Amino acid sequence: MPANSSYPSWVQDLHSPPKPKSKIASLIRDPPGFSPSQTGKRSALASKSSQRNPPNPEETDILKIKKSWEVALAPAKQLPMNAIMMYMSGNSLQIFSIMMVFMLFKNPIQGLLQTNQAFVRYETPRTKGKMWVVKAVYVLMNLVALALGVWKVNGMGLLPTTRSDWLAWETQREPLERAVFAF
Repeated sequence: MPANSSYPSWVQDLHSPPKPKSKIASLIRDPPGFSPSQTGKRSALASKSSQRNPPNPEETDILKIKKSWEVALAPAKQLPMNAIMMYMSGNSLQIFSIMMVFMLFKNPIQGLLQTNQAFVRYETPRTKGKMWVVKAVYVLMNLVALALGVWKVNGMGLLPTTRSDWLAWETQREPLERAVFAF
């Protein structure tokens, strides 16, 4: 790009080749993590020596299993945050706590219904035998999240767990004796 005043200096620097190092600057080592541009001789040699071979199918399967374990343990990573949020929202019936409980039930149920879709990109004929354990852990972690939701609903008093919650189906007792007050 020719030096033109219509372009900012950073655009001109970006499109022009880097200036060669002076003799004093060449004595100073590059900082750690610095990679010189591809125009230098050192970088051409380094790129030739560091070319990576394509991964073989065994390495690819190992990587797919590791990634599937990350997906399977993702609901477990959300449990502490959800537990703290449920504890902090209190047990009273308010719109905030009701929305929190709704989300606490919605996400694990969606995860349970979409278990196979979550792992379809990691399944190969060679990894199919190992994937059932990963899927079982995923289902277990979602069930633990559902149990957290049930705990919260019980704490809010919305679960019918006492005898007084079932009074509509109770029959009236017939007394064995009647006591009459006499003057």
